[in-house]
Amino acid sequence: MTVDILFPYYGDVDFMKQAVHSVLGQTNPDWRLIVVDDGYPDDSIPGWFESLNDERITYMRNEKNLGANGNYTKALTFVENELVTVMGADDVMLPNYVEWFVQAAEAHPQAKIFQPGCVVIDENNALSNTLVEKTKAYYRPNGTTELSGEDLAVSILRGDWLYFPSLGWRAETIVGLGFREGLNVVQDMALVLDVAAHGGSLYYDEAVAFMYRRHKASDSSWRALEGTRFDEERTYFETIAREMEARGWNKAAKVARLHFSSRMHAATLLPKAAMAKKWNGVKNLANHIVK
Repeated sequence: MTVDILFPYYGDVDFMKQAVHSVLGQTNPDWRLIVVDDGYPDDSIPGWFESLNDERITYMRNEKNLGANGNYTKALTFVENELVTVMGADDVMLPNYVEWFVQAAEAHPQAKIFQPGCVVIDENNALSNTLVEKTKAYYRPNGTTELSGEDLAVSILRGDWLYFPSLGWRAETIVGLGFREGLNVVQDMALVLDVAAHGGSLYYDEAVAFMYRRHKASDSSWRALEGTRFDEERTYFETIAREMEARGWNKAAKVARLHFSSRMHAATLLPKAAMAKKWNGVKNLANHIVK
C-alpha cells in the first residue's frame, strides 16, 4: 500500500531538508511526498526540490500564504492513496516509519488512526524530555492498545498524549472529516475527537518509528508563551463539551469542561512569561488558569 506523505511547509529550511531526507531514507520505498510550501521566503527551495530528482516527490508553492489551517486543508486535496500521514516540516521519520504504518494498517483493519512510539528531539537534534513530554507519558496508555468511542475521547481530553505529525490515517477518514475551520492550535486534537465521535478507533503501538521536534522557535511555543493558544483551546473545550453532552458522552463532556491538563500547562508557562516581561501573555495565561 502506497503511503501519501503530506508535507505542509513553512519554517526553517535546514529542518525541512532533514525531514525530507528522512522520508528518502525509508526502508519501504512505496510512498509519495506532497510538499505544499506556504510561501516561505527563500527562493532556493524550489530548486533544491528539483535537484532531488525523485518522481515520488511533488513540490508546489502557494501564491498566497494560507496559514496553518488553510495549508493543511489544501494538502488534503492531493491525497490519492488509502494511507496518509501529515508530517511536520521539522520532524524526522525513522527509517521504519512507512513499513510500520503499512503493517499496522493491515493488521488492524478497523483502526482509522495509527500512533507509533515517538522520541522527542530539540532544535539541536538532541533527545529531549520536557515537562510536556513527561505529561504526555503520564496520560498515554500503558502498552499497545486500540481505543474508540467515549474511551478515546476521554483519553485525549484528559491530556493530549498524541504527536500529530507522527499519526497515520485512513484516507477516507482524514479526507472525509477534514480539519475544523478556524483552528490553528488544536486542529489536530479536534480531528481525532471528530473521528471518535464518528465511531473510528485509534491504534497505539509502543514500537518507535518517529522523532518529533520541540524547539523554542516553533509557532506553538511562541503562541504558548504569549498565551494566545489558550484562547483557542478554551473556546474549543467549551464547544466540544456541548457536543459530547448532546451525544450522551457525559464523562467526556465533564473532562472537556474541566480541561485540567490545559490549565496546568498555562500555569507552568506563567513564570516564564513574567520573566520575559510578556505582560499580555501573563494576563492571558492567568485568565485561562481560572476559567
